[in-house]
Amino acid sequence: MSSVIVERAGGFRPRVGVVLGSGLGAFADEVAAVATIPYAELAGFPATTVGSHAGRLVLGTVGPTPVAVLQGRAHYYERGRIDEMAVPVRALAAAGCEAVLLTNAAGSLRLDMPPGSVMAISDHVNFTGQNPLFGTQGDGRFVDMVDAYDPALRRQLMDAARAADVRCHEGVYVFFSGPSFETPAEIAAARVLGADAVGMSTVPETILARHAGMKVAALSLMTNYAAGLVPGALAHEQTLAVAGEASAGVRRLLRRFLEAFAA
Repeated sequence: MSSVIVERAGGFRPRVGVVLGSGLGAFADEVAAVATIPYAELAGFPATTVGSHAGRLVLGTVGPTPVAVLQGRAHYYERGRIDEMAVPVRALAAAGCEAVLLTNAAGSLRLDMPPGSVMAISDHVNFTGQNPLFGTQGDGRFVDMVDAYDPALRRQLMDAARAADVRCHEGVYVFFSGPSFETPAEIAAARVLGADAVGMSTVPETILARHAGMKVAALSLMTNYAAGLVPGALAHEQTLAVAGEASAGVRRLLRRFLEAFAA
């Protein structure tokens, strides 16, 4: 798979992989592209079924940094497969990426982190009981998850946020399977366990990236308060609307982070 990507890109080798979550796909426009490949043309890449996930691999540069951008992801809830992103993540590593930046839309568990806020993930809690390395052979499957979200890269994210004039929190992300939103009782339980944000992605890719030897940084965009924190119903349309409103700041932050990576 990596050879197909390299061939289509004329020998281009990325240093950083980027996975764009719900409502954040427009960041791909920031890339000076050398090749854009639909997932459908890459064997083993998933078909995306969420409307805001375009399903394209964009290869190019952000400033001086060569990147491979996955414009959209597949989720566990779409087909009940926790390893949906195994082929794309491993392809990033095989193509030369030494690190991956994961992004997502999330629900905030903190009243001081309202919709439109961003959070650098410092750790996670996996509430699904599932792991994308199920069935993998060899001792390499016993992946060390201490500092799974690389502290040095997280500091670089925070620096990039300051440079972009974007307030960035740090916190713990809790992974639920979806597609239904969480109940207020589930959110209350997650808060007791120390979670700051909730979502339906990112954790499988983090495990896969660490298994593949890549460093991980991850950024959550808060698009709503989680169930039970404030009155009102939750809807995916709200996720997309808030992500769209906050996208300019997030794009500045991501660009600053990627431009500085090559330094």
